[in-house]
Amino acid sequence: MAIRVFVDGAEGTTGLVIRDRLASREDIELLAIAPELRKDPDARREMIHRSDAVFLCLPDDTARESVSLAGGSDAVLLDASTAHRTAPGWTYGFPELSAGHRANIRDSKRISVPGCHATGLIAIVYPLVSLGVMGADYPVTAHSISGYSGAGKKAIAEYEAENRPIALDSPRQYALSLQHKHLPEMQKVTGLSGPPLFNPLICDFYAGMSVSVPIHARLLKRRVGVPEMIDLLSGHYSGQAFINVSAQPEDGYIPANLLTGGNRLTIYVCGNDEQMTLVSAFDNLGKGASGAAVQCMNIALGIDEKTGLMEEKL
Repeated sequence: MAIRVFVDGAEGTTGLVIRDRLASREDIELLAIAPELRKDPDARREMIHRSDAVFLCLPDDTARESVSLAGGSDAVLLDASTAHRTAPGWTYGFPELSAGHRANIRDSKRISVPGCHATGLIAIVYPLVSLGVMGADYPVTAHSISGYSGAGKKAIAEYEAENRPIALDSPRQYALSLQHKHLPEMQKVTGLSGPPLFNPLICDFYAGMSVSVPIHARLLKRRVGVPEMIDLLSGHYSGQAFINVSAQPEDGYIPANLLTGGNRLTIYVCGNDEQMTLVSAFDNLGKGASGAAVQCMNIALGIDEKTGLMEEKL
């Protein structure tokens, strides 16, 4: 019997990509709501209660409303909004971080899908803190470069308009008040004692992301150089299907859009034994959003986590 899946908010970018990832799967029956009823609470409640898994691709308040509509349902809820990423009773959907994270996803009915920028930072910082290499009080700084698809349909339309402003030709820094919405999950999940100083940039390409964390070896709790850093991170992610660790590329460049279309994330260790830059490169719509959501659904429903997620367009 096919698994019944409802994407609540299927008109947004994340929802559309999730539907695309699931559409060709023979084990999935995608439930569709009439367009004129997609904001109707009663119609949404009916769809949720008919489903085995529900993806919430919605603004935060609407996602909370959907959770209330799910009362009494046995469906697995996977929330791609910010609403529940640090909320009690919700499992953080990053299975590669530890065996405990994976087990919690497998056993949970309430899974919060990580934010895209947060995914890149946490993939780097969580192992260092948990392994005792980086202290919880380390002054973490991160710079993130992302394609414009992560900014939503309005931004996509602006970037793809024929007569767009010249400012869109250039990378643009934002969240200048240093109050980005991903900071709470970055701090909580990594175990840092304070939020990172986070510098995001949106750029003129559709999809892809790279998050860079500069490291001063002298400030680490346990000083390590480049070879040991590679070994530590490789060991932490050993056996994981979607995360790998690499030395810096021989050509000296790390494109932010190299892994679009798939669910893979690569961590590069660059620099020297005094100063390093750790860079995570991935698809902001893949491991940074829709792909991660489907991966978590697979785990929660007892399906091979790679199902429907191995294709990559390089």
